[in-house]
Amino acid sequence: MGLINDRKRICSLYERLSICGILLGCFCFFHNSAFSQTISYEREILPILEKYCFDCHGDGSAKGDLTFDSWESSRSRLSDIETWKEVLNHVSLKLMPPAKRKSQPSDKEREKIINWIESEVFRLDPDNPDPGRVTIRRLNRQEYNNTVRDLMMVDFKPAKDFPPDDSGYGFDNIGDVLSISPVLLEKYLKAANQVASAAVRTSDPPKQIKKYEASGLKGGEDRGGARILPTTGSVKARHKFFQGGEYIVKIRAGAEQAGKEPAKMTLSVGGKKRHTFEVKNRPEKMQVYEYRLRIDEEEFARKYELNDGVQLIETRFINDFFDPKNKDPRRRDRNLFIGSIEVEGPLGVSNDKLPDFHQKIFNGLEISPENRIKEAKKILWKFTSRAYRRKVPEAEIERLMRFVRIGLEEGGEYAFENGIKLACQAVLTSPFFLFRGEVQPEPDNPDATYRIDEYALASRLSYFIWSSMPDDELFLHATQTTLRKNLKSQVIRMLKDPKAKSLTSNFAGQWLQLRDVSIVDPDPKTYKEFDNELKVSMRRETEMLFEHILKEDLPVTDFLSAPYSFINKRLSMHYGIKGFEGDGFRKTSLEGTRRKGILTHGSILTITSNATRTSPVKRGKWILENILGTRPPEPPPGVDEIDGNKKLKGNLRQRLEQHREDPNCSSCHALMDPLGFAYENFNGIGRWRENDEGAPIDASGKLVSGESFKTHEEFQKILLTAKREDFLRCISEMMLTYALGRGIEFYDKLALEAIVKSLKSSDLKFSALVFGVVKSVPFQYRRGDGRRIYD
Repeated sequence: MGLINDRKRICSLYERLSICGILLGCFCFFHNSAFSQTISYEREILPILEKYCFDCHGDGSAKGDLTFDSWESSRSRLSDIETWKEVLNHVSLKLMPPAKRKSQPSDKEREKIINWIESEVFRLDPDNPDPGRVTIRRLNRQEYNNTVRDLMMVDFKPAKDFPPDDSGYGFDNIGDVLSISPVLLEKYLKAANQVASAAVRTSDPPKQIKKYEASGLKGGEDRGGARILPTTGSVKARHKFFQGGEYIVKIRAGAEQAGKEPAKMTLSVGGKKRHTFEVKNRPEKMQVYEYRLRIDEEEFARKYELNDGVQLIETRFINDFFDPKNKDPRRRDRNLFIGSIEVEGPLGVSNDKLPDFHQKIFNGLEISPENRIKEAKKILWKFTSRAYRRKVPEAEIERLMRFVRIGLEEGGEYAFENGIKLACQAVLTSPFFLFRGEVQPEPDNPDATYRIDEYALASRLSYFIWSSMPDDELFLHATQTTLRKNLKSQVIRMLKDPKAKSLTSNFAGQWLQLRDVSIVDPDPKTYKEFDNELKVSMRRETEMLFEHILKEDLPVTDFLSAPYSFINKRLSMHYGIKGFEGDGFRKTSLEGTRRKGILTHGSILTITSNATRTSPVKRGKWILENILGTRPPEPPPGVDEIDGNKKLKGNLRQRLEQHREDPNCSSCHALMDPLGFAYENFNGIGRWRENDEGAPIDASGKLVSGESFKTHEEFQKILLTAKREDFLRCISEMMLTYALGRGIEFYDKLALEAIVKSLKSSDLKFSALVFGVVKSVPFQYRRGDGRRIYD
């Protein structure tokens, strides 16, 4: 009877969810036993908890503010998801009960608790998966720069001066933390003006040479067609630079001499001192002093365009001298004379060349009063469809036409272009551009699951792989509703595109924490050989290995086992590789170096060390989180740091062993310390060593799951065999987090299992990992906001 009742319950559930009828429900009962046999909390779970947990978490005890006997009803117990997530983590990692307790649950008892949580609390159902929801999120700085580059066809980075993006779950593209502050909003407005001005020409091209005669200069005193500086001071001109590039600044000057040295003047542009000249000629024989000024596009966008390109050019007299007793009247007073300032440039640039974006949208158009409104709508429809990454209704185009009409009303030769520029500027400050939103039928219904449209899919794809907007081919597929039919070929194409380097800088840079390499600061007294060149080389080595595995579509396990790396001469010296010639990076065998994979890279070993020594705890924690996908609990409050605890004696291993005797610390350190000690032969900047503190290094250890090792090579074999599944799950979770822009939740377990299964069926190739993420339920679907409530 119990079996029949259970079957009826399941079928009834399927009927209420409108998924299928009784026949399909019965089929699912026999097909998937994991979700058919209900585990009784009262009969099977509660006795285990009473036996092993109630000493601290029941019968009046509430250690850690957790009790297992305070729920008022079965419903409140099942609704307390956060508590059960914590219980699941502690039980699966064997953190609880504490290791010091002799009485421990068996593996079967732990498995029973885990299965009950997943089936009864989390309600994981492969036939009705929860895709989760993603907070509407703004473009982060990197995505903004890349999108502006691809949309407006400009080659500078306007977001360089934006406030730093917050991070969540290890990445800076997480929707929940990407807010907009008043400062950032102001930056968006300025950047939109800079970008639109650079992309659309609204005035005649500037003259190549602009000369400012003495009468047009500011500062000094007017004397005979020149500006004289009888004492320390400056002469200034305000010049408009239209773009980055190379310029020649010419100053016509002379000086009345006095003292032992000639008159000196400095040249500053944009508030930055550029050069100092010695002016030896007399004012009667003016000479021209030249300086080649280089303004790169990034500097121009960041600083010059804020003032519409206008910058101060200043010549300053810096060594005034007066000697009234000198016998020669012509040698008594040193004064500087400025006849003119001239700016030529940008050099090598044709004034007639229009910006690429300008050429693209206006090419071939013949604008007249009769057709200008119609043509403006065409331009804006094409532009906004790409900028907003979706179909744009007529009403939105009409709103933007108000800006076009403002430009037309102002009149002038470039009235039409100015109107389009104003509309583009408005688009670049629109929430539809700055945020990645997805239209959904029932946005507030957490039970309403639907498949995202192909425009949203194109955006998810492009921002995942390229950190930028979709290209024309993706937009074409989205428009024709053929993207899903060609999904795999598009993923392969995108991974081969140069823009896929964004996966290196943004995904690998944060997953492996390579961005931290630039800010590490090892103690210079301890590590005298560490310098900026070595720091840069370390980061580039790991980036190049990631790029190689991506481009060659190699197994993801090569991250841990690659018997080669990409090194330069500086790294070869650091690693003790002899016979390396040349200065560039190249693929090099690591045979005989005791190095394999990223865990022996200088970058990883350095960022996981302290300033003056290695840190087995940091290294172990890094491996747990980034290789095995296990986040250890936060340390309890009031626990002393190893280095600050004078009661601990002996070498580092011995001090950590004494530290682990504290019952509050033992279970977590048992997880982390053996992993970190495996790499103790590599010092704080990743150099091999045999001894530490006058004694041979012991790199052996035993994992909480029972595997033992003596060297880091043996440990890495464990990672590739007994722990391979954990690594595949971890890298899948990391990539799914990055792709979705949200943290992984309990209901994503089924999706992760599907990604790992797909990865294993495709020889663990990198492309299989990416495609597994792309075809997963959370990537293809979404639901309304809110939390699902289960009866």
